[in-house]
Amino acid sequence: MNNQTELLDILLESGNINEDQYRLIAKEHEETGKPLDALILKSKLADEEMVTKAKGVMMNVPYADLVGKKIDVQVVNTISRPVAENAKAVAFDRQEGVISIGMLDPRDMAAVQTIDFLSQASNFKVKYFVISTASFNYILKKYEELGKEVAKALEVAKEKLITKPAEEAEKKEEKLEEIIKGAPVSRIVSVILRHAVDGSASDIHIEPFGEETRVRYRVDGVLRTSLRLPKYIHSSIVSRIKVLSNMKLDETRVPQDGRIRETFGDKVIDFRVSTLPLQDAEKVVMRILDTTKGVPLLEQLGFRSQYIDIIKKEIKKPHGMFLITGPTGSGKSTTLFTILNMRNDEVVNISTLEDPVEYTIKGVNQSQIRHEVGFTFASGLRALLRQDPNIIMVGEIRDSETGELAVHAALTGHLIFSTLHTNDALGVVPRLIDMHIEPFLLAATINVAIAQRLARKICERCKGPVVLPPEVEAKVRADVALIPDVYKAHLDLKGEHLPMYKGRGCLRCNDTGYSGRVACAELMNFNEELRELISQGFPIDKVKGAITRMNVISLKQDAILKALEGSTTLEEVMRISVE
Repeated sequence: MNNQTELLDILLESGNINEDQYRLIAKEHEETGKPLDALILKSKLADEEMVTKAKGVMMNVPYADLVGKKIDVQVVNTISRPVAENAKAVAFDRQEGVISIGMLDPRDMAAVQTIDFLSQASNFKVKYFVISTASFNYILKKYEELGKEVAKALEVAKEKLITKPAEEAEKKEEKLEEIIKGAPVSRIVSVILRHAVDGSASDIHIEPFGEETRVRYRVDGVLRTSLRLPKYIHSSIVSRIKVLSNMKLDETRVPQDGRIRETFGDKVIDFRVSTLPLQDAEKVVMRILDTTKGVPLLEQLGFRSQYIDIIKKEIKKPHGMFLITGPTGSGKSTTLFTILNMRNDEVVNISTLEDPVEYTIKGVNQSQIRHEVGFTFASGLRALLRQDPNIIMVGEIRDSETGELAVHAALTGHLIFSTLHTNDALGVVPRLIDMHIEPFLLAATINVAIAQRLARKICERCKGPVVLPPEVEAKVRADVALIPDVYKAHLDLKGEHLPMYKGRGCLRCNDTGYSGRVACAELMNFNEELRELISQGFPIDKVKGAITRMNVISLKQDAILKALEGSTTLEEVMRISVE
């Protein structure tokens, strides 16, 4: 079936329309771009229930016709009316802890996440159905029967969470203690955390948003709104998180940092918590770290076999600097710890300076930087040099003092791992020289520089081939022609079109077409020719000639290869490209 006409295909196969009608609707859809369901209903070839049933077949979601059915209003009230209207979803049946939810569009992942959140908070399971607008409006009328009762319940909740001005001073401490220990707020926070872990989120944002509180999750590098809550509960949620992360409850004027450790099934999750004062509230951001996940392998991260061979050779050297560069969120720390873990052995002493400690590796001495007491990267590095280390990992070279200490540590027989913020691997040289590192010292110590970005991976469930526009394909072919044969020998590039892929979107990938991320990188192995050029001031023309002779590929070229291999899309290549 053609994805664009799948709805028509289903109606044709079921005998609801004939081939002439199929062609007329398909042609109008192609010419106008209007949705197929709207065109079918407009032409009166099928009624709304018939079209909805066909949608259910297309999305592999069961169909339900609710008009005229006897529905228990208590079941309907499982979802509040504002949520139902916003998510276009209603509850209509309950059987042994399973709630049947009818949705106008089961592919609306923001709505599905909201319902999932409520189901976890209320401890029930969900079965989704696709329903028509008529069925949806029929259920909405049921809320009127409970209108007064719901309004009364809402008032009770407000009374518990909103203090009257006259009582505020007298009951402030008592009320705060009651709120942060109260079951409703505790459960809301618990569900926010669990839902983020279940959804493979990397960060949670809890922030005021007009008259609401918005909860957003960062999944595969993209923020998505998952939940909206009444604004009056915002301070209670922030207070509960502060209690869990050992922050000061009465301090709302300055940023605070903390940590929460929770167990979900067999997972032990660390939440790195940060609060930030806003104009009239506080925002909370939590970084999610799965401590039971373990350190991944370079192959799992997406590094090429040619890169891995170089890395394995270079990390066995007794001294020098191994640097990883890229923006925040590009996976530098994960790559660094993967490489450190490869050297983790009884015969070597590995010490780290981190801000903060993200991964815990057994056998590695990991120290947390504390600027408030003067324990900085520079002072920590001085201390580590008296700890008889073989390998030192410095979380980031941020200033001249740390840079000079790292270079001198490498000169005196230590293997130094660290990160920098530059656009590409070559950028580490001018960046360190700008930090007043002498070029001849840098030339003597630098071994490897890796620049990396994270591209979203195509969802394997809905992945399919795509044909690029002629002008785009011509440009990509020109880029591919510059890639050394050793990196592209495994690809079949002789066909009429380049092999490119894209996800069309499904329930598993939240209708985005992407699931997970893959590292795209460039690796610069500093040989004698490059070291000599560093000593000469790093003239860029000569450097580019040397790189060409070394068969080095750029980050963009590595990303293009991953698109040709079916790991990511050309759109992602363009997004992360630094050229």
